[in-house]
Amino acid sequence: MGIAEGAPARTGVRVEPTADVDERAVIGPGSTVWHLAQVREDAEIGADCIVGRGAYVGPGVRIGDRVKLQNHALVYEPAVLEDGVFVGPAAVLTNDLYPRSVDVDGRLKRGDDWHARGVTLRRGCSIGGRAVLVAGVTVGRWALVAAGAVVHRDVPDFALVAGVPARRIKWVGRAGEPLADAGGGRWRCPRTGEEYVEAGGVLSEAP
Repeated sequence: MGIAEGAPARTGVRVEPTADVDERAVIGPGSTVWHLAQVREDAEIGADCIVGRGAYVGPGVRIGDRVKLQNHALVYEPAVLEDGVFVGPAAVLTNDLYPRSVDVDGRLKRGDDWHARGVTLRRGCSIGGRAVLVAGVTVGRWALVAAGAVVHRDVPDFALVAGVPARRIKWVGRAGEPLADAGGGRWRCPRTGEEYVEAGGVLSEAP
């Protein structure tokens, strides 16, 4: 299948022949769409991204630069993924808080019968394999969602959340490793030495 005949040229973009990329989708240079992936109409994918085998990107989804969608990740509209986001294999970003196949009269629901609420993933955050993010949640900058977690409320910047429902269990730095307590509300990355300050349950980079 691939890009439909007559679609605009995508310079420096690799789309495997078995991928299904709508001609109205925009894909930045250096990006790759692997086998059996589907990118729907009006989706926007930035530069140097990877859309893994069997992944799905819904209509109008906006994805920044250097984003990785691993195999079979499902990103439903109108999700927004900022630069540097990682979405693990078979993770799901949902868009309906009260899903039903039919309405109260038994008729099949259509797109106009409900309001889609997208998930927002802030810069540099990572979503573990098979995690489920409930419609409308925001995952903060450089946060880490553990594999198999179910996220039903917003995740703060630099938080590591795990479980069902997901709860914060640690802080992580930009390198993704748990931070060490340096005392006095300060935290240090064991890999990079970067320091962070905690105040009122919020973590930020040390000045």
